[in-house]
Amino acid sequence: MSAEQTTTASETLVGAEWDAAGDDELFAQPYVDLDEWRDAPVRHRHVHGGFAGTDTRFSFYFPAADGYEGRFFQHVTPVPQSENLAPELDGEYNKIAFAVDSGAYFVETNGGGPDAANPFSGMDPTIGAYRANAAAARFSRVVAVALYGDHRAYGYLYGGSGGAYRTIGAAENTAGVWDGFVPYVPGSPMSIPNVFSVRMHAQRILRDVFPAIVDAYDAGGDPSALRLDDEQAAALAEVTKMGFPPRSWFGWETMGMHAFSVVFPGVLAADPGYPADFWSVDGYLGADPEASVHRDRVQLSTVVAELVADAAASAGDLAAGGVDESFLHTSGAGAAISAVRLGEAPTGWILGAQLAVTSGAAAGGVLRLSGVDGDLARVEPSQEELLATLAIGDEVVLDNSSFLAAQTYHRHQVPGPEYAVWDQFRAADGTPLPPQRPMLLGPLFTMAASGTVPTGAVSGKMIAVSCLLDREAFPWQADWYRSRVAEHADGAEDGFRLWYVDNALHGDDDPQEFPTRTVTYVGALETALRQLAAWVERGVEPAPTTSYEVVDGQIVVPPAAAERRGVQPVVSLTVDGGASTTVGVGRPVAVRVEAQAPGAGVIVSVRVDLTGAGDFGSPREVEPGARVVLDDEISFDAPGTYFVAVQVAAQAEGDAASTHARVQNIARARVVVTA
Repeated sequence: MSAEQTTTASETLVGAEWDAAGDDELFAQPYVDLDEWRDAPVRHRHVHGGFAGTDTRFSFYFPAADGYEGRFFQHVTPVPQSENLAPELDGEYNKIAFAVDSGAYFVETNGGGPDAANPFSGMDPTIGAYRANAAAARFSRVVAVALYGDHRAYGYLYGGSGGAYRTIGAAENTAGVWDGFVPYVPGSPMSIPNVFSVRMHAQRILRDVFPAIVDAYDAGGDPSALRLDDEQAAALAEVTKMGFPPRSWFGWETMGMHAFSVVFPGVLAADPGYPADFWSVDGYLGADPEASVHRDRVQLSTVVAELVADAAASAGDLAAGGVDESFLHTSGAGAAISAVRLGEAPTGWILGAQLAVTSGAAAGGVLRLSGVDGDLARVEPSQEELLATLAIGDEVVLDNSSFLAAQTYHRHQVPGPEYAVWDQFRAADGTPLPPQRPMLLGPLFTMAASGTVPTGAVSGKMIAVSCLLDREAFPWQADWYRSRVAEHADGAEDGFRLWYVDNALHGDDDPQEFPTRTVTYVGALETALRQLAAWVERGVEPAPTTSYEVVDGQIVVPPAAAERRGVQPVVSLTVDGGASTTVGVGRPVAVRVEAQAPGAGVIVSVRVDLTGAGDFGSPREVEPGARVVLDDEISFDAPGTYFVAVQVAAQAEGDAASTHARVQNIARARVVVTA
């Protein structure tokens, strides 16, 4: 079917012959194998297909003609996954529903197929980085012409975490495919493995003092009152200067290794001599006999007592495509065997340990573990082949030596001066203080995701979204990329914006694990896509870049909405006029909530937890406006420390009736009740 031909709502696209879209010969033969109308999550036309001779598949979700405004939104996951994720996403943040409400059709792909998700497959990394997505975007325009008549649809690509790398790779290596880009929670070319290694180092050393750290950085707390020993103080300072937000340690019990479990084997593969050097060469932590790393080293020789199925969720259960779980899909589905029961239970610091097999058919293999509970070693997904050869009675060694070594790998990866967070490891003349490895691994990992190392040479307009409590993509990295874009533009803001979202983590899922501590940033993404479209199509300037400073690796924003700018409302919660108060049992506490929306935004929702229960009730009735103030009075009938909280949402476009593009923020206050 040519670009000039059109079809009706009742005519099927299945079996039609299509002209090639674009000049990438790998994707010269598009086809459609499914074309049907669906009612969920909203009424739309679902078109599925692929490209002959490739494993690339796509899904297009088209609105009815009377709701179409000539654009599409295309989402990319952190690693190539399925082209059928969007229909599975329940709740108010469904991507299809948002696109249709925005006058757009929605595009998603599998990013080139399973081999594109496997860094060891040998596939050209540019296919998964941007070429498969570009081919689908081009062909979607051909299908849009067939459905709606002759026009060129504006296209907007967005993705988070590894998807931000892929979005940036597309922005820098294609032209004419997309008109704008929204990378969110982005890293830098030096992210991997360094943001994870320094975090794991801190998690090990600070594990006994995290409750005190969390309390110190909570509302009404005092970080200067922390009592840490020298090693603990040094570890906290190191990770904070590297960019970890100290207010984000409240998740210490559940944050685990995140993507480091997948990244760690790649570090050892690229630098196999590192663990031995770590334990023996001066300048490495492991060579210091006084370091606590020796206390935490575990090397347990034992046997396989049982192979356990379904001890944890398989990768097949992780279908949402969110930035906090997509990394688990790097090389296939989860294994049927999900845990190994050991002949004896280890003791000590076990996080990150590996299970080396020393006898039997699996001898020489090494299993990655997600954790060890007593004598049960839980296995990371995507290790089916090795598990298939493992047998009861096989001899194994549970060993965390390499993982302990990897926790300070960032010290031996000092990059150029544009990465100021590494200044803590440089001498006065700029030379690295610790011994350095033969090469920097960060750019290699980045190229595997984005196809090239980002330079800032963007082919269209861009709005980046970063989160101030992000534990996986430290917030300074978005500023790093903004600086690179400015190097290629007449001015930093000509075609680029950077919005910071406070009190938001890395993940784009909802509900929140800690609902009175964090908010979702999806409303900011929706706002970015809509303002980006208005910017590209009508020349309407988007909200300005958030005002901020970078201070010792931390992003610091002004307290007032007018000064902070961006799109997030600013909210404060005071008790008896301050961030904390101490009262007796039954004594009244005056509570005040003040919320201010920036720009044209209006506050549309206020939810409070005034009991300290840890969750919010129904929204309070408020008159939508740029500023909202609520006063209340509370009391507590038992001694203790209570944290009250408020969550507000602003509709950034000033449309109080819209359920989309609602940007949230949160505030807390401490009430100490004495007997």
